[in-house]
Amino acid sequence: MGHSEMLLAVAGMGEAEVAERAARLADGEWAGFPAAERAAFRFARRMTAEPWAVTAGEVEGLVRMFGRERALDIVWHVAWGNYMTRVADAFQLPLERENVFRRAGPGP
Repeated sequence: MGHSEMLLAVAGMGEAEVAERAARLADGEWAGFPAAERAAFRFARRMTAEPWAVTAGEVEGLVRMFGRERALDIVWHVAWGNYMTRVADAFQLPLERENVFRRAGPGP
C-alpha cells in the first residue's frame, strides 16, 4: 500500500474511496478538486520533480491561498514525503502491503 493511500485510509476513507482518490491524484486530472487543493497539488508536483526550480513566488502563492502556517505545512509535508521516498528507494525498502495503522477487529 502506498503511503498516500495509507494516510487517506487513516483519515477515515474506505477502500473504494481511497482507490478512487489515489487514481484521480495520480493522473493529474484535478478539475473536480477545489482551487486551493489544485494549487497545493501543482506545488507538490513541482517540488517533487524540480525542487531546485521552486520560486519564492510559488511559495508566496501558497501563503496567500492558505496562510503562513498551512503553507508551511504543505512545504514541510511535501519535503518530508520526498525525503522518505528517496531514503526508501536508496535502501530498496518495499512499501507495506497493507495499512499498518488499521485497527484490528471491526471498524472502518
